[in-house]
Amino acid sequence: MIPGMEPLPLPLEGITVVAVEQAVAAPFATRQLADLGARVIKVERLDGGDFARGYDTAAGGLASHFVWCNRGKESIALDLKDPRGLDVVRRLVADADVFVQNLAHGAAARLGLDAATLCAAHPRLVAVDISGYGASGPYAGKRAYDMLVQCEAGLVSVTGTPELPVKAGIPAADIAAAMYAFSGVLAALVRRGTTGRGGPVEVSMLDALAEWMGHPLHHAMHGGTPPARTGLAHAVIAPYDAYPTADGGHVLLSVQNDREWRRLAELVLERPELGTDPDFATNAARVARRERTDALVGKALGGLGADEAVLRLERAGVACARLRDVQQVAEHPQLAARERWREVGSPVGPLRALLPPITLPGGGEARMGDVPALGEHTETLLRAVGMADVEIAALRRDGVAS
Repeated sequence: MIPGMEPLPLPLEGITVVAVEQAVAAPFATRQLADLGARVIKVERLDGGDFARGYDTAAGGLASHFVWCNRGKESIALDLKDPRGLDVVRRLVADADVFVQNLAHGAAARLGLDAATLCAAHPRLVAVDISGYGASGPYAGKRAYDMLVQCEAGLVSVTGTPELPVKAGIPAADIAAAMYAFSGVLAALVRRGTTGRGGPVEVSMLDALAEWMGHPLHHAMHGGTPPARTGLAHAVIAPYDAYPTADGGHVLLSVQNDREWRRLAELVLERPELGTDPDFATNAARVARRERTDALVGKALGGLGADEAVLRLERAGVACARLRDVQQVAEHPQLAARERWREVGSPVGPLRALLPPITLPGGGEARMGDVPALGEHTETLLRAVGMADVEIAALRRDGVAS
């Protein structure tokens, strides 16, 4: 809190979001909205719900993807192929500020839940269509999973080793689309505040990830050659790589200029003459002799433990990092020191989760709500749209809601 000031509310308090969503792109976008205070109503299928619920059982019996992307939401399970189930969604949308969907190409339009249709009926609504490749063009109807879009966007071509291209270890295309959808919603809400009108927002996974490919794209388009795959090394900087240490760890360092190289040579390599040696004194010379440069650095760090290597590099003013595995990230001292971990509720009990990266000093902490069970809020939401007990009972009996 800021001393002497009243605490600010979360910025999206009072905003209601309805999402017909699955997998990662839309759910991760709407989770950001929930963390900032929005009420997010997640519409799921009756037969298992969001299919990300079934990806694995790693999070105490729940799917890790689902736990990551769906905290703080209310779950209602409906059959949208039944007019009565679709009517419930339309009633929810009528009172909502934002609608988000990432159904297969054409499915939302067939249901009348595409952004254009909904915004025509509800001018203040912000309606988001998230797709793999966009609503038009030869790829519009193509199936779009994260790995496939990583390939189409060229990310795989610049990731990996010279011998082997690899996909990113996280769903980069999904995350890119999610964050542009999130920022698109915020921009549209700001516009609505000045014009009174919401409007459609369109995001495709390919567009989002192609934007993230800006550096290699511009390098190839304007320089004539695509950047080489170099593993953890850098295509045009040396030394810039991960080097093994005596205790089995790896330390990555990055020398950004020749001054840093001279400090590295003197204080870490303990070979000050290399700082002015014409074979190594400039970055261009070091890149041309990358193997020799890496051998010099590798020999020096290979005789040190990881702690000592990092200490020496930091004393020399050379940027460095440990090469951590995922479990080591979960125990990262910086995250612990800044108290970034919280617990969220779930159907299997409390689960550890990171605070979202957006921090808003002067206000309340992000709202990290529970991970919902499938259909946990169905009855509450059906009552909220005005349904009587007999109507709710009929929907359950007929398999339209659960």
